[in-house]
Amino acid sequence: MVTAVRSAWRDVPPYQVRQFAALALEEVPTLAADILREIRREYPQLPLVPDDFGEPRALVGIRQSLEHFVAHLTAGLDRPHVHPRVFQDFGRGEGIQGRSLDALQAMYRLGVRLAWRRLAEIGHEVAIPAPAMYELAESGFEYLDGLVAESVRGYAEAAARQAGERLRLQRRLMEQLFAGPGGAETDGPAPRAAGHAPRRRSREGAAATDGRMPALAERAARIGWPLPERVAVAVLLRPAREAVAPAVASDVLLDMECERPRMVVPEPDAPGRGELLRRAAAGWSGAIGPAVPLLDAAKSLRWAGTAVDLMERGLLPAGELLQCTEHTEALVLLPPEELIEDLGRRRLAPLARCGPTHGRRLAETLLAWLETRGGAPEVAARLGVHPQTVRYRLRQIKELWGEEMDDADRRFELELVLRAQRLRGELN
Repeated sequence: MVTAVRSAWRDVPPYQVRQFAALALEEVPTLAADILREIRREYPQLPLVPDDFGEPRALVGIRQSLEHFVAHLTAGLDRPHVHPRVFQDFGRGEGIQGRSLDALQAMYRLGVRLAWRRLAEIGHEVAIPAPAMYELAESGFEYLDGLVAESVRGYAEAAARQAGERLRLQRRLMEQLFAGPGGAETDGPAPRAAGHAPRRRSREGAAATDGRMPALAERAARIGWPLPERVAVAVLLRPAREAVAPAVASDVLLDMECERPRMVVPEPDAPGRGELLRRAAAGWSGAIGPAVPLLDAAKSLRWAGTAVDLMERGLLPAGELLQCTEHTEALVLLPPEELIEDLGRRRLAPLARCGPTHGRRLAETLLAWLETRGGAPEVAARLGVHPQTVRYRLRQIKELWGEEMDDADRRFELELVLRAQRLRGELN
């Protein structure tokens, strides 16, 4: 059975409590000024911000906290504490100024220590029993914890607001990086018209491009991001809707608001940068585009987006942050499907005369020969078949394509379409 702890403060006669409170309230203005003066002596960096009436907000906060505490002790120490909201403002101010709460909490402790010294003297004057004063001291430190909690709440609100504002500015900066000279995101060079228009538009485009730098520099400065010479842009695939964002370095711009999150990596060729990115993006799939000059960030974004498209189709490996520059063949041959397929229908038309299985074997043999330009033994070694089988197939290939096999351009086109088929898994 739990025995309730008897309150020594409740045993103090009401008239003594009222006498104690009256003396304490009389002391509040002087005590508040003394506390502020001592805090200013110990912490001269404390700014004295005036309120709407020209009075230092710190002095107002100290006075209010003392008045609230005295009112609390007359109502009963077991009642919930009431804390002045101005202490939220103090914490909010520290957050906005980018300072920690350590100094502010130290000031609070100093203030409570000075206040308790005077309250103890008043308690002695009106003969408050020692056990009751001990209980009052415990309540005072509990009150201090509440003041700190109010400041932490204000600090957290300011930090969240600043973080949100930084993210907003960061997204705006990224949008501008991905925009072309005309202000819209670009997916490639504009088509050229006849005559001398290309030369004129080139000069205008250069001027527009040069004109982007001041705006970029201004937005980058607002978030403390030094403009790099080169960047690489990554596009990510979420492993899950609630996935934790990659723990990238502070100089990497990250936009998690997109369906496919995007990163801008400054100076991607710096030593160790690639390994740090792979670690930060562990558990995420995605692709990082080639390193490009800062104003060409949209080009890196386009290649990264293309690579992610192929990853979603199972044509590039998923489960990691792959480098586009390591998959150039796939990125060049797979996206223009209609063009490659049309070219394939025309250049591989002779295989229509063969059955599907034999036609596939001839295509694999043809590709091996085009890539090696070697004899039957070398092609056979690559395919894992007997050289005599390769000689038979090569004779058939010569019969099917005839003089086209002597044309370098035709051989190049055949190799393109056959490599594309292999990338799609249609050939070994």
